[in-house]
Amino acid sequence: MDATEQHGKDEGPAQKVSVSMPAGRIAAVKARVGARGFSAYVSAAVERQIQRDLLEELLQAKEEEIGQPSAEVREWAAEIFQEAEALAAHEHAAEDAQEYREDGGTGWRARRAG
Repeated sequence: MDATEQHGKDEGPAQKVSVSMPAGRIAAVKARVGARGFSAYVSAAVERQIQRDLLEELLQAKEEEIGQPSAEVREWAAEIFQEAEALAAHEHAAEDAQEYREDGGTGWRARRAG
């Protein structure tokens, strides 16, 4: 039994891995969360990708079972996703504004990156 069979996806000890990615992407993550938050940020990104992959697999299985959704349903889904993205962007902007106000307008990005 290997480690993935022994532990659930969020269980077990942390393990160090080596991952290659563009230097600019690494810098962008470090600027956002700092060096200490890098692993947690990457782990959360991997979890989101796993969720997307599982959703895509479920959608493909359902399409095989019942067929493709109608154009009307696809348009409705696209609208819902656009609304959700707009809401998420709005909430993120509100969080940033609150953080800016709490900081008095100075250094909040540096603290966030630190």
